[in-house]
Amino acid sequence: MIAKPLRSTDRLFQIIQILRRSSRPVTARMLADELEVSVRTIYRDIAHLMGQRVPISGEAGVGYVLGSEYDMPPLALLPVELEAIVLGAQWVAAHGDKMLARAAQDVLAKVAVTVPGRLQPLINTPSTAAKLPLDASQRMADTAYLRAAIRTGTKLRLHYRDQQGEFTERTVWPVVLGYSDTTCMLIAWCELRQGFRHFRTDRIHAVEILDEKIGEPRSRLLQRWKAQRISELAKVTSEAD
Repeated sequence: MIAKPLRSTDRLFQIIQILRRSSRPVTARMLADELEVSVRTIYRDIAHLMGQRVPISGEAGVGYVLGSEYDMPPLALLPVELEAIVLGAQWVAAHGDKMLARAAQDVLAKVAVTVPGRLQPLINTPSTAAKLPLDASQRMADTAYLRAAIRTGTKLRLHYRDQQGEFTERTVWPVVLGYSDTTCMLIAWCELRQGFRHFRTDRIHAVEILDEKIGEPRSRLLQRWKAQRISELAKVTSEAD
């Protein structure tokens, strides 16, 4: 009797990961496309996982869902997942404020003590490198205060220098911090302009955290801002055509 080839443990783990991160049923075709295998292989893998009492429900042609009661160690990381963490931590360490940079290094230290020895080189001698900012000495507002206000849903008063060099004072509802290789932007609802505005943190000269909550849930503000950005992008694309 010829022994069957061993099933790929990594692929089984990835199937669980895909199902765990999805809020909707995932079809065998979707799984097969992401994992670059045949649908038949996915059917066999799903049957194997169910046989191992992994709480997967669903059926072929409809989609599969992982039961919320399933508990899998969160740091059972694949090499590519660890590389993603290292790259992200590198970028934050290079572009974030001092508090975020230290936090990124602490995260890597915590991850390092939990992964097996065979994965340690991916942290100690990583295969990735994040690009440094073009102007590492650029003065920036202390984004720790901005992030704290975003988390607590608190209004801010900004003392801001605009593109023309004029100083203004704005009361804003902070929504999110956006980072690029060269700048950091505070996206916020501006009470003065009654609209979303982008404030470069290197132009913020002072920040006051006000004892007043923003006038709308941040999740809704974020959705509105995203919808506005999509609309603006569609308009630009249409005009370009």
